Amino acid sequence: MILAFPNVRIKQMKSIEGIDVSGKRIIVWADLDVPVENNRVVDDTRLQAASQTLSHLRSKDAAILMIGHLGRPKNRDSTFSFKPVAEKLGEILGFEIEFLEEIKQPQTGLTMLENIRFWPGERVVDQKFAQEIAKLGQIYVNDCFATSHHDGATMRYLPKFLPSYAGLNLVREVEELKKVMESPARPLVAIIGGAKLETKLPAIYNLAKVADKVLVGGKLMLEVEIRSLPENVVVAYDDIETKDIGPNSRKLFKELIAGACTIGWNGPMGVFEEDKYMEGTKEVAASVVESKGYTVVGGGDTIAALNKLGLLDKINFVSMGGGAMLDFLAGKKLPGLEALEKSNNG
Repeated sequence: MILAFPNVRIKQMKSIEGIDVSGKRIIVWADLDVPVENNRVVDDTRLQAASQTLSHLRSKDAAILMIGHLGRPKNRDSTFSFKPVAEKLGEILGFEIEFLEEIKQPQTGLTMLENIRFWPGERVVDQKFAQEIAKLGQIYVNDCFATSHHDGATMRYLPKFLPSYAGLNLVREVEELKKVMESPARPLVAIIGGAKLETKLPAIYNLAKVADKVLVGGKLMLEVEIRSLPENVVVAYDDIETKDIGPNSRKLFKELIAGACTIGWNGPMGVFEEDKYMEGTKEVAASVVESKGYTVVGGGDTIAALNKLGLLDKINFVSMGGGAMLDFLAGKKLPGLEALEKSNNG
């Protein structure tokens, strides 16, 4: 299965689906970056998604070595250890996962290597480090869209050393986001919130080229230069103590969302962690799930807010990518996807 995505500068990616992996050891870059508190995973949304590709490979009699990252440790730090992640994912899969604290050949068919960012070679994008990891497998699978915008050693170089493929989740992430950008049912309404202007402004401009309306809330509403934005960008114009969109903006956003046939959302409307400033996100979320449109949401805060509201399961597609989703929607190159495109698959 070959997927063509020319508008995001990805010529082709080969999916792992249909590839003969029986008896092969597969290195899977899995989305394991989950919240851990007191040595316990407190939200397993990403692990549930990761289990799809892992279960597919296990059903094909493949041996699996999972790699991934948790947080941004600058050295070995037990706070960011994968031990509780391995335990939780093992429960989800119904198999015990062998846990490797050092780089060595696995002894079982389902293994997880400790947080890849514990090794300096990953952080400084060392090709020799990626070679060392590549020796542990025969095939490489990138199933982590959320990290594909980062340029670590394994993400960049493993496709150079091993036949490489896209995992089931990665394929669907790209397909869904391409659908929003290239062939949406219209009207298409994009909603952008949160606080990181430097990462979200490019997405706002790019989305404005394809969306009928782009709704901007969150701290962004106070930071964007309204006069320089395209006419179809609608910025919230009243606020609650600068921490939430105000009632007039909520009303306007709800009206625009109600008529949408496709909705893409990244970023909450306010400081949703505090009940006092949850109302904007709550009303927008309710409008999104009540609409008759096809809904796609992404970003850790957006997912957390929808989980808090008990509405996440009412969304048509939940992207595990936050920054990666924004970079994709902004038309930027994602190093992990580019590496798959250039991979020599034999």
